[in-house]
Amino acid sequence: MKIGAIIQARMGSTRLPGKVMLDLCGKYVIDHVIDRVKQSKYIDEIVIASTTSKNDDKIIERAKENKIKYFRGSEEDVLSRYYYAALENKLDVIVRITSDCPLIDSFVTDEIIKFYIDNKYEIVSNEGPHPTEKTYPRGLDTEVFSFKSLKDAYVNAKEKYQREHVTPYIYENYTNIYYYKNGEDYSNYRWTLDTHEDWKLIKEIYINLYKGKHDFHFKDILNLFDRKTELMTINQHVNQKKIK
Repeated sequence: MKIGAIIQARMGSTRLPGKVMLDLCGKYVIDHVIDRVKQSKYIDEIVIASTTSKNDDKIIERAKENKIKYFRGSEEDVLSRYYYAALENKLDVIVRITSDCPLIDSFVTDEIIKFYIDNKYEIVSNEGPHPTEKTYPRGLDTEVFSFKSLKDAYVNAKEKYQREHVTPYIYENYTNIYYYKNGEDYSNYRWTLDTHEDWKLIKEIYINLYKGKHDFHFKDILNLFDRKTELMTINQHVNQKKIK
């Protein structure tokens, strides 16, 4: 069984263009994401899924520099991009991660992967379409599902939003879904990168915790928030973009 993390990445962003190539403590955001995913004990392959747009050449350069695989596909049909990236790399299990999560936690991701391996669910996720199912901060989002489920979605998803966001078809058409939850609810925390306010918060977290290597995780950031409660207010008013 080959487990692969597919990281979707492109330069285009309506609220913070070029966010994955911003300089974060001396490295590009996307490099930090890759470094943190590389810490996983279960992931056999990391694939950057970008687009054929010339604007995304820089992202491909980062994949090459980091010595990981890449695939270039449709800018709008992200589902097809994922499907062909998985097909080309012969992945049996897909771990979906986005490039705007420079605080992605390999410990959390590995817990979800292990739970998927040990059980018989179509998809195991700590996010999903229902806010009531979320307990982790946005930015630690991890979805694990089989190539079989991905192929089914690729073949049968017809709605535009189902093809722009990879997993809606699976959530809407499968019942064997497990929402992986934390013991305490931290879903009100926003640790993803989509706005200038998000960027300000993430920079503060890195300035405080990153000392040249990724040895800080979920609980370390929570401890930082306990010490510096003002950090919580930086982006708490930002709303997540809705799937149309």
